[in-house]
Amino acid sequence: MAQKPSIPKGTRDFTPAEMARRNYIFDTIRDVFHLFGFHQIETPAMENLSTLMGKYGEEGDKLLFKILNSGDFLRGVDPGLIETHDCPKIAAQTCEKGLRYDLTVPFARFVVMHRNELQFPFKRFQIQPVWRADRPQKGRYREFYQCDADVVGSDSLINEIELLQLVDEVFRRLGIRITIKLNNRKVLAGIADLVGAPDKIVDITVAIDKIDKIGLEKVQEELVERGLSPEAVKLITPVITLSGSNSERLEQLSSLLASSETGLKGIEELREVMAGTESLGLNADLELDVSLARGLNYYTGTIIEVKARDVEIGSITGGGRYDNLTGVFGLPGVSGVGISFGADRIYDVLNTLELYPSCITESVKVMFVNFGIAEAARSLAVIRELRSAGIAAEIYPDCAKMKKQMGRADALGIPFVAIIGESELADGTVTLKDMATGEQDRLSIPDIIRKLRGC
Repeated sequence: MAQKPSIPKGTRDFTPAEMARRNYIFDTIRDVFHLFGFHQIETPAMENLSTLMGKYGEEGDKLLFKILNSGDFLRGVDPGLIETHDCPKIAAQTCEKGLRYDLTVPFARFVVMHRNELQFPFKRFQIQPVWRADRPQKGRYREFYQCDADVVGSDSLINEIELLQLVDEVFRRLGIRITIKLNNRKVLAGIADLVGAPDKIVDITVAIDKIDKIGLEKVQEELVERGLSPEAVKLITPVITLSGSNSERLEQLSSLLASSETGLKGIEELREVMAGTESLGLNADLELDVSLARGLNYYTGTIIEVKARDVEIGSITGGGRYDNLTGVFGLPGVSGVGISFGADRIYDVLNTLELYPSCITESVKVMFVNFGIAEAARSLAVIRELRSAGIAAEIYPDCAKMKKQMGRADALGIPFVAIIGESELADGTVTLKDMATGEQDRLSIPDIIRKLRGC
């Protein structure tokens, strides 16, 4: 008996209906990227491990899918490593390539390799899959798409303002109500300065980032467990419990971090970004969130996170400012800021809220019934004219029973069926049936084109 086929855990097949929905998301994001002046690039699915390793931290390195060298990949491997099952060292000797973990590190490599061909500031976008050897669970996959947009080679905060406008436009078009949360890495550094523990910045931010999940009291307990004194926790508490409007929170923050030059710099950057964004108008809610940390070791300025307001799900977009994107590849000082849309989570949100346009799965506008050789030949000629006019059309390939042919059109949601029989052959017309209403009209080819274009 043949083995039942399967796919790897954490990966998915997508049906035509699902792909129509996913392409609606990708096309919407891509259109807005173009609208804001971003240029598309692509990078290979696999990169040299020397490019990927060491860029995501120890845990990230463990989640890289590594590709065995072709041929005798065990040649030259120390037999002792095999006997002791030293997997990391074995992988280092048997694998030279790996599947990309994200789009950012390959982009950094791209900028360094092509820097003489690029015009800076360089505005790039990518929509491609990435792979992570993670434990599959709801909302977390081993293969998923990222939709990234970055501006590199500019320190201007205008870039942040533009990216927030871009985010707002994407979700306006998709019909998803969102909250955009903002913070700044320098503010987080200022909190560590406030308690005289700059070396504890990671411990502080990891703890306060959980405030929405575990509450203030548990965060305070964790801060003590991470080595902060009760006095330090007392100083931090007012910072992470700010209230009021964004402007009021900024004023409170300025007072609380008055002794930190770095913190005040972050507040000034936040003030400029938020004021510039709000002056242009937003559909989204904009919120200052001092607990927001996202990739602390990576970001150096603005931090962005987007949450759906009507669905309980993790962030659906995130990003921020980084000062040294290309430094790991020998080109220091190239500042950038970027965002990444989580296409798979956006897909889940749209499914939950049923926000897709009614015609999203419609791929063919009209199907021609097949009555025989002569009728099929005439149908193919008409179909050619319709396609030249930009109307998607097809013919049932076999001369089957009418019920079977009509059943296919109905099952696929094709809105119109065209019939060319003996009488239509004789006078050069086509009978067009509206599958929703059942109404039929006998029309000339120009009339059919006008009717289908208007639907």
